[in-house]
Amino acid sequence: MENMRVLLVLAFMMTSYLIWEAWQLDYAPKPVTNVSELPVINDSDGDLPVAGNVQNITTNKNAEVVPMLEAPTDKIITVVTDVFSLEIDTKGGTIRNLDLLQHPREKVNTVVNDLRAMIGLDAEEKDERPVRLFNGNTEKLFLAQSGLIANNGSSSAPNHNALFSSDKDQYALAIGEDSLSVPLYWQNKEGLVVTKTYVFTRGSYDIGVNQTVNNNSTKAWSGRQYAQLMRVPFVDDKGNTFIRTYAGGVVYTAEDLYQKIDYEEMEDEDLSVSTLGGWSAMIQHYFASAWIPPVDQKNHFYTKKSKGFRYVIGSYSPAFEVTPQTESVFTSHLFAGPKIQPMMEAIAPGLELTVDYGWLTIIGKPIYWLLNQIHGYIGNWGLSILGVTLCIKLLFFKLSQASFRSMAKMRKIQPRLKELKDKFEDDRQRFNTEMMAMYKREKVNPMGGCLPILVQIPVFISLYWVLIETVELRQAGLTLWIQDLSAQDPFFVLPVIMGITMKLQQSLNPAPIDPLQAKVMRMFPIIFTVFFLFFPAGLVFYWVCNNTLSFLQQWYITRQIEAEEN
Repeated sequence: MENMRVLLVLAFMMTSYLIWEAWQLDYAPKPVTNVSELPVINDSDGDLPVAGNVQNITTNKNAEVVPMLEAPTDKIITVVTDVFSLEIDTKGGTIRNLDLLQHPREKVNTVVNDLRAMIGLDAEEKDERPVRLFNGNTEKLFLAQSGLIANNGSSSAPNHNALFSSDKDQYALAIGEDSLSVPLYWQNKEGLVVTKTYVFTRGSYDIGVNQTVNNNSTKAWSGRQYAQLMRVPFVDDKGNTFIRTYAGGVVYTAEDLYQKIDYEEMEDEDLSVSTLGGWSAMIQHYFASAWIPPVDQKNHFYTKKSKGFRYVIGSYSPAFEVTPQTESVFTSHLFAGPKIQPMMEAIAPGLELTVDYGWLTIIGKPIYWLLNQIHGYIGNWGLSILGVTLCIKLLFFKLSQASFRSMAKMRKIQPRLKELKDKFEDDRQRFNTEMMAMYKREKVNPMGGCLPILVQIPVFISLYWVLIETVELRQAGLTLWIQDLSAQDPFFVLPVIMGITMKLQQSLNPAPIDPLQAKVMRMFPIIFTVFFLFFPAGLVFYWVCNNTLSFLQQWYITRQIEAEEN
């Protein structure tokens, strides 16, 4: 009885937590944004970085007007690699409309379409266009901006509002080539020549950005490079209503490590912090975009709220000087792609933390590592989930065994407890005294089945977040009709099986003495089946595996105890 009460409370707490998260995202106060009135970017929008605690940096409006020898016209450069299709605006060399070619927005389920064809229905309509990360549409505005800011006394330099020129309008990574360079050019009347070069590498989501400053003037030039991400609040149109993940800003510093900075925080206060290395990012479910400055220099990170409900996060470098008739190169990297942890670990320290397991990261990362290792041998992400579930079951075998033995003993004395309840129905105190005496005689610990479960809860929650956050499971198949582990089961077979396994497992547990509690517990499999109809198939498959293994283990232990009594 006590076991059932604890399980009921735990289930209620977890359900309440998920509902609270959904409420916060849907109904918590947010700035009201009229997207139809979002202005186009211009020099007066205030989206340039402001060095609040750095002396002698030019941020006045006059400095933003960059004198050119020949004023080029604003045009769009298209770039295609094996993983990207993107546009670079010659105004500032800003990246916009970046599509991830290997990640379609939705996946066609061939089994569903075959069945629809058999009954004379048209195929399901799916949006098979690539996921668009950076976006030039004002309603979904998301841009990667970079540039230079001159110190006072130096000639002006090109920021993300300056006009560049280019050799070509189209670039493509050719077959057999491992890299592609896209140069943009700018120069002023005083002899300062800047070449901004984007470097794309085959198979990589890491974009190199080099800003080469040639000082052909007669006086030294000093200034800083900056790089920032600017977007309106992200809305996932195709997201699962029941699965909510963080979308917003992130900063990683040597002192505070991984720090979330959501839109409300950017609204309330501007971030201003300096650190060696570090990076700044905007993240969303499965994908991330991050500017990564050189790790060996002290960078200043900032956030700000710009006009039109645009939010900016970025960093700028220390001041550098370029003497007359010399050249200096400012380097940075832009990551834009799926949150694949091994790949991100190789790009920048801590970048893999954008796969957000929250306060359970210390448990979640080893679970992901195990999932990845098993997939390396099996080659199927669905079966890898089964492998991880089995490993966790083996890890907690002794604890589960103690829990199930306690439940089996409780189940054995349940009829006698019912008799006691009927006998002392009007004397609650006497009933409790007699019940505790029975527990003592039979050597039954009423909490013995619950404490082992409590120990395992952090692991179960961590595994939940691993399955939700792992981009490798996105559009990965299991078998037959389960062709996307991140989408709902199209025929709801797995949720029904999950409900059946839950009912079977419940049949081995001691039923509550109280009739109302017993009735509520009988409803649990139905309630959870309906709840899980809307969950990703990968998560439901995990619960099916976990429930099945738990049922088999509990059934075996129950048979053992019954045999011992005979």
